[in-house]
Amino acid sequence: MSPEFNRQLSEKVAVVTGASSGVGRSIALALAAEGADLALLGRRTSLLELVKQECTDRGVRAVCYRVDLLEERELGEIKERVLSDFAGVDILVHSAGMIAFSKFAMASAEDFELQHRCNVLAPFALTQLFLATLIERQGHVIFINSTAGLVGTPGVSQYSATKHALKGLADSLRDEVNPEGVRVLSVYLGRTATPMQAKVHQWENKSYAPEQLIQPEQVAKVVLVALLIGPEAEITEVRIRPAKKPGRAK
Repeated sequence: MSPEFNRQLSEKVAVVTGASSGVGRSIALALAAEGADLALLGRRTSLLELVKQECTDRGVRAVCYRVDLLEERELGEIKERVLSDFAGVDILVHSAGMIAFSKFAMASAEDFELQHRCNVLAPFALTQLFLATLIERQGHVIFINSTAGLVGTPGVSQYSATKHALKGLADSLRDEVNPEGVRVLSVYLGRTATPMQAKVHQWENKSYAPEQLIQPEQVAKVVLVALLIGPEAEITEVRIRPAKKPGRAK
């Protein structure tokens, strides 16, 4: 944990979706280490509670909110729940996401709709809900995206489409809110050692070697750099990929 006098996000409040595991968890812990209080959003309460404990061990306040991002009613209630516990929001991190695997010819409209609701509509709705407080506090919005949002990816055409949509959402939002002092970052991840990536490897019938992939803690470090760069500059996009490429000698 950073020394108390050197914690650069003290008195800041961060909302993190997908906070129970993977990249969301690592970002939450990194923010806590820098002194930010946390609103932890996710579906798995037991795992959220573990992350909460890890955050409070770092000397900050953390509150868990069980929410299903696919449920419009639950999304609509989350602003009131969070702002009843915290005075405002300085940082909004969209880390939650879902993926379905299928060749284009066999992909179902139902799967497409679910991914769109989770990967696009939920970040859109949450950003709208918290936008007033983010503007008031001149905060940050961080979208954890995928390189599938930059280049079409076979086998996950629907997922790729939602991530392209998320890029458009972030880019448009940035131009609208920059004059209000709000900064917007998109992080485009290559293969990252997360539970979702384990499922990707299983679908591809490939062995899973997480130690060769981007580590969630590395993503969290990049996010911190963007948050701490200072008010005179803005990091708008970061693309991260594994250093080891398929077929490259050790």
